[in-house]
Amino acid sequence: MRRRPPSRTGLWSAAALLASLTMVAAGHPAAAHPVRPLAGQTYYVSPAGQDTADGKTTGTPFRHIQRCADVLVPGDTCLILSGTYEETVVPARSGTAALPITYRAAPGADVTVSGASRIGGFEPVTAADVTAIAQADPFAANSQFSDAVAAGHIYSTDVDLGADVSTVQVFTDKTMDIEAQWPYPGLDLLDPALQYAGAGSADATVADADLTRPAGYWDGARALTGYWYISATTTVKSSAVGSVTLDAAPPCVHKVVPAETRYALSGKIGELAHPGEWFYDATAKRLYLYGADDPDSHVVEAKRRTLGFDLTNTGHTTIDGIGLFATTVKTGPTSTGVTLDGIKGRYLSHYTDITRGATDCGSTVTRGVGDTGIILDGTHNSVVNSDLSLSAGNGIALRGQNNTATDNVIHDVDYMGTYAAGIAVQGNSQTVTHNTISRVGRSGINLQWNEVAGLTPGKDVIAYNDISGYARMSLDVAAIYTCCSAWMMGTAIDHNVLHDPAPATTSTTFGISGIYADNGQSDLVIANNVGWGNREGTVMLNGLGTGSHDNGVYNNTGGMTLFYVKEPGQSTGTKIYNNLGTIRGLAGATDGGLVLSDNLDPAVDPLFVDAANHDFRLTAGSPARNQAIALPGINDGSVDPAPSLGAYQYGAPKWTAGARR
Repeated sequence: MRRRPPSRTGLWSAAALLASLTMVAAGHPAAAHPVRPLAGQTYYVSPAGQDTADGKTTGTPFRHIQRCADVLVPGDTCLILSGTYEETVVPARSGTAALPITYRAAPGADVTVSGASRIGGFEPVTAADVTAIAQADPFAANSQFSDAVAAGHIYSTDVDLGADVSTVQVFTDKTMDIEAQWPYPGLDLLDPALQYAGAGSADATVADADLTRPAGYWDGARALTGYWYISATTTVKSSAVGSVTLDAAPPCVHKVVPAETRYALSGKIGELAHPGEWFYDATAKRLYLYGADDPDSHVVEAKRRTLGFDLTNTGHTTIDGIGLFATTVKTGPTSTGVTLDGIKGRYLSHYTDITRGATDCGSTVTRGVGDTGIILDGTHNSVVNSDLSLSAGNGIALRGQNNTATDNVIHDVDYMGTYAAGIAVQGNSQTVTHNTISRVGRSGINLQWNEVAGLTPGKDVIAYNDISGYARMSLDVAAIYTCCSAWMMGTAIDHNVLHDPAPATTSTTFGISGIYADNGQSDLVIANNVGWGNREGTVMLNGLGTGSHDNGVYNNTGGMTLFYVKEPGQSTGTKIYNNLGTIRGLAGATDGGLVLSDNLDPAVDPLFVDAANHDFRLTAGSPARNQAIALPGINDGSVDPAPSLGAYQYGAPKWTAGARR
């Protein structure tokens, strides 16, 4: 694993580190963290060690990180030598504010805590095996599977992966394989081949001329559907050539929509016929793989552990420079002072069920939001300088209060397309700054707000993030999405660069924006954000429900859309000042009470430095100079007597977004 230079960690206190990380962020404070001790016992861990050793030297290391966790006391450090550690570490005790406990990769070490374990003993599947399988599933004969068996591409082994196939995750040479399904999606989890319901689809029935399997073939299969903002799962009740009927229509919309609802079908061995695919028979406890050669010549693994570090009852603990594979880290409601620094996590969380038999909308769209990815609950915890990728749900879940996510690179997450996100923000008083987020199923940041029992609530700070490639698997969404009917206590969303959404679906692209305050969000400050490629512009206000009240939308570049703000009293207190770009929904917008002022007429060219290459600073001749309403703390820095319109003040140093490394 690449190690950061000593100046990034060294003997700095966690507080000093976080202070340095947020100096550029226009004064946004970081959560307080404890000072590291000057001394404490150091223990060592190595795959070549013994848990009966004393662990106090590199020559007498422990074998497992858990052994370190059993003996560490406040002020101690566990240095971990290169290797892969297949365990869930549960610390026996916490550190203190003055004497934290530290788990750190040793200098130059490449350390991975893995949730997967190797499986082997694969044997070629034979024609006789197909005949036996066909006793239970007659469609296995004369299928793509039987053809692949005849071609020598199917292998199997006995292994118990549990009764729930939707939690099975298999890897070959550290890359995730996919469950056999139709259509074959390919191996890019955020760019699958998509199949759409055809003419005649309605209610719970998918009609499609491409469904050529025999009648009954798909009975009992699992179905994944996606339409508009809803991804859902259910089972197939009955099937015929050209159609499948689901146990229940997709929740929220309660219908299958021709040419709009995408779907995929799995759970049938007959579809095991493509590279990178597997099929698991939970009854027989047998795993089948498609392979160009013997799987035993590769490293084949299956996920066995959900958590690499279980910090549910742990505080004042630092985990530094450690990799995660097929596992994650979780803190608990009482955790405080936990720092995750330099984590390299791949395949953090996995599931393929969404509704799990439920038909209610809420539990479906929020699947994975609160319990996937790196889960930071409690108070004054942080994840910094980390690289996180490949999760069915979140990259990071911020729960609790006064937690921080800063300088992280997050990509290829939320491949199930729910309201999970690169960073899912819950609770309140959270800080999310200087992260780079790309290729996500829905939103880069999903910003919710709720109180935490016993704590005084406050605003969130979402600033200086660079987000791209969002909306890949779901629509009616944004790079930064927030909903619904919450009073956000002045939550600041500022200095973010939000660009190049990449919807894979051919469905309508309604709602794709940079920042989307959906269904009645109020008391937000949305300022100095830049966006491009967004259908609805950099900002969208949707007052449906409780109205869009007391929002300040200031100095953004890239246009906006106003929706459900026009009825009497629907947008009182909202101010839209100093913005650049077309404002859609402008006619009658002030009827609901909002105030529009000093936004540049879109017919007037603002004369950017280089709009084609997304440099939206103002040239010397720009009509946006010296024109803005002065808003202290929002549009300071211009060299002109009055501030500039838009996100960049003329003559001021150009601010930048994204992880600073």
